[in-house]
Amino acid sequence: MEMIFILAIALAMDSVAVSIAMGAKYKRLRLPKVLYIAAVFGIFQGLMPLAGYFIGISFANYAQAYDHWIAFVLLVGLGAKMLYEAYQDEFDEEVTDLSSKTLITLAIATSIDAMAVGVTFAFLQTDIYTASAMIAIVTFVLCWMAVYVGKKLGSLLESKAEMLGGVILIGLGCKILAEHLGN
Repeated sequence: MEMIFILAIALAMDSVAVSIAMGAKYKRLRLPKVLYIAAVFGIFQGLMPLAGYFIGISFANYAQAYDHWIAFVLLVGLGAKMLYEAYQDEFDEEVTDLSSKTLITLAIATSIDAMAVGVTFAFLQTDIYTASAMIAIVTFVLCWMAVYVGKKLGSLLESKAEMLGGVILIGLGCKILAEHLGN
């Protein structure tokens, strides 16, 4: 459960970074809009692992001998991608407005990583419903706070959030591989 909580934090970091950018750009956001933003990100972060899990479960039995390597490659690859994107600093261009269409597009874009992690969950035989709920709740809470942090600290923290997520994903991938190879 602890690993899923840490993973949820890592997966939320893309959404957190975008939420910080929204707070920095739209400083007059009121609580209902902030809650809506957080809910949209949380819902998509929670749904994508479900989709990935059901994709992964269809071929998990065939990959049991090397499932730890698949989990390692996916998590380290996603972590490296997050680190790379943290250096690109493109968040302000992504946040063009706060319409539902824009929010959903950003939520999908920031939750694709969660779908890949859902595939990993299939290999690790994770309780997907608990994991998805935890990911959704953690993302909601962190994005809610991130909008307010963005209002105060602006773009200073955007890339830092994504870097933290990348490092956590790489660490979890290495942990899974080490645990499996150690047995």
